[in-house]
Amino acid sequence: NSMDNNTRVTVVGAGLAGCEAAWQLVRRGIPVTLAEMKPQRRSPAHHSDSFAELVCSNSFRGDRLSNAVGLLKEEMRRCGSLIMSAADRCRVPAGGALAVDREGFSAEVTRALTSHPLIQVERTEVTEIPSGKVIIATGPLTSDALSEAIGKIPGLGTLNFYDAAAPIVTRESLNMEKIFRMSRYGRGGDYLNCPMTEEEY
Repeated sequence: NSMDNNTRVTVVGAGLAGCEAAWQLVRRGIPVTLAEMKPQRRSPAHHSDSFAELVCSNSFRGDRLSNAVGLLKEEMRRCGSLIMSAADRCRVPAGGALAVDREGFSAEVTRALTSHPLIQVERTEVTEIPSGKVIIATGPLTSDALSEAIGKIPGLGTLNFYDAAAPIVTRESLNMEKIFRMSRYGRGGDYLNCPMTEEEY
């Protein structure tokens, strides 16, 4: 470890990447200031004040060691990943994929980080790049002010973020006479499939 263990690192953004970065730093004895704009400011995709809020999907994709995403997750587990340990504890049935209970998962990650003695949480919007050692982990939900500040870094150029949000429906709104249970690749019946015509879609 070439870093001075007394050097505090600021991690901006308490999403998946920021939470994992903060966790790996404190595991190595490096103190962290974790800055998160919620609840002071939130994007239209945010619904909760918890860290590692899964706004697009509750699936971490395939979990088999025979594919790249499954192998990467196993490597993360072996590196002591907070995200993977929380995901494994909050797992829900999803065929061959690793899917989680969103609220339970976020609560686990939030609890682990806010209770760690080496982590100082600042619930504030960061609008300029902080001084010192910094990890910017704000992803596609970066606020306009911080995006502008990042864009001013010499040689960086323009940033483009792309994201999508999956619709969430209540079970009561579904017509169970038209829906069938099936997972892809014949791996159980963990998913509700809603057939529809192109026009209905």
